[in-house]
Amino acid sequence: MGAMSEPAPPPSPRWVRRHKLSTRLWHWSNAVVVIVMIGSGLSISNAHPHLYWGVYGANIDPAWFHPPRFPAWMTIPSGYNLALARRWHLLFALLMAFNLLWFMVASLINRHFTRDLRIRAAELAPRHLLADVREHLAFRFHDPEHPERFNILQKIAYASALFVLLPLLIATGLALSPGWNAGAPWLLDVFGGRQSARSIHFIACWGLVAFIIVHLVLVILAGPVREIRSMITGWFKVDPEQTR
Repeated sequence: MGAMSEPAPPPSPRWVRRHKLSTRLWHWSNAVVVIVMIGSGLSISNAHPHLYWGVYGANIDPAWFHPPRFPAWMTIPSGYNLALARRWHLLFALLMAFNLLWFMVASLINRHFTRDLRIRAAELAPRHLLADVREHLAFRFHDPEHPERFNILQKIAYASALFVLLPLLIATGLALSPGWNAGAPWLLDVFGGRQSARSIHFIACWGLVAFIIVHLVLVILAGPVREIRSMITGWFKVDPEQTR
């Protein structure tokens, strides 16, 4: 009687390179910058929680929206101090602008944009979009064969944040800066006046907040340990059962 064969060892996990160093540095530094920007922005909003369209806006003018007054634990500083909130906001606005600039340059050089975020026409086909939505609803967020690749919903979300929301926040922020107005007064005209620029700034901010909330929820659902580890080390762990 022949010897019984040894059971095959379990397959070992596979590691794939997912995030370059420039992406990881930008991600974590920008996380700090955005937190301070949002907190100080909420404090500035509390000083006059009314939004208008056009050039002028004051208490007697009709506002299109009245933002709520945000609690002190959400604002920077934690309490009403408009002058200090503006200093925090302007300082970190500069950090955000230069941080985005160097990341854009780095991503063009290392081809991060063309390799990972380029949206192809076939990916926008309704069938492809619906298939990706179904995968997300089933909590399958990565291609089992190529988990390092971004799916179309990720591409749309990240491209919207990188190429629409962040540049819009920076441009409207510059338009609202008195110092910038002295050298480039035309920027306010582009947005239809100071109050329109302020309203667009507010809308873009909450668009970015929505992106962050969805991003965090999906990180938790996809497995926070693996996702955060990949954004720290650059390497993503693919378990064998995920490729079956």
